[in-house]
Amino acid sequence: MKRYVFEGNEFIGKLLEERLPSSEWTLTDDVEGADVAVTYCISQTKLEDAYFDTDGFVQRMKPGAILVDFSSTTPSLAREISAMAEVSDLLPVEAPIVVKDTTVKDAFADRANVSAFVAGAKDAVDEARPVIEALAGAFEYRGESGSAQLARAAYTIQQTAQLLAAVEVDSLVHETCRSVTSVAHLDDHIDALTPTVEKTLKAVADERFSGTYTIEMFMAEVSAALTAADDIDLILPQLESSLHLLEILAVIGGVDMAPAALSLLYRDEEAAANHGLDWARAEEYYRNGGNASMGAHEHAHDGGDDAGDGAGSAGSDDVIGYDGADQGYGPDDFGDDYDDDDGYLGGFGGYSSN
Repeated sequence: MKRYVFEGNEFIGKLLEERLPSSEWTLTDDVEGADVAVTYCISQTKLEDAYFDTDGFVQRMKPGAILVDFSSTTPSLAREISAMAEVSDLLPVEAPIVVKDTTVKDAFADRANVSAFVAGAKDAVDEARPVIEALAGAFEYRGESGSAQLARAAYTIQQTAQLLAAVEVDSLVHETCRSVTSVAHLDDHIDALTPTVEKTLKAVADERFSGTYTIEMFMAEVSAALTAADDIDLILPQLESSLHLLEILAVIGGVDMAPAALSLLYRDEEAAANHGLDWARAEEYYRNGGNASMGAHEHAHDGGDDAGDGAGSAGSDDVIGYDGADQGYGPDDFGDDYDDDDGYLGGFGGYSSN
């Protein structure tokens, strides 16, 4: 029997516990005695702490133990984790997971909807295979450390572009058809060019705005891709704009909603309110420099990694501060484009009456 420890998002931790056969695997709190450490951290800071803190896995795991990371992070951090692990005679495996269809209500229920990019020594990957396959129906081996995270970042950029394209297509069609100048028989059907756009448009039309794959998870992936670009002094304006929109949705109460809920940013205030969103939170948040107290009942979070089941749960803190240190989405993660004084609202006011 293999013993494993887990650090990170509780929803993913529960999935692993349910899916790894109890006759072969057991969850333990004994880090020193564990054979495998598994992480899925939404905050970059928490991921670093999980491995490099004085109580982190690199310091405490026994020689020969395997480290499996499902998080989205940067190639440079992945290589750093790998280097430190190997110095300590540990076997690192990076395996950032990918949710293919983000519009499914329970996006993780079907393993075929989840895949992973994998990097690391092949013998370590073989040892970690049961853990990886507990979440992902398939995985693609990419080679040495850092390569899986680079592939994940590239996937994130493409997926984000398609999802935002679908949301803006929906907004154009919706607003045109409701305009007083519209032709009465205007056809509101728009052909989608990719499966992602088609599925997102359908989710928006059906108002499927909740699910186990959340805006918080999505933000972590986009943030990781932007940080990877920032590491090499590369500016990605399209991805930065997408992250701005995601942060606005999180601030007004949508942090636990599904990505299709981005469409609500383009609708009027009443439509947003019907789905539990409150634009007044954004005004307060940015007026206070991004540190407004939102209250625990308003989707306040404690960093995401311990925030419950990933589908509408709230954390224990009263502040929804994406400040880098606690959440992993602050100035250090966004790059030089972030402006503490102006926040993220500049440039997006024209998307709705807000």
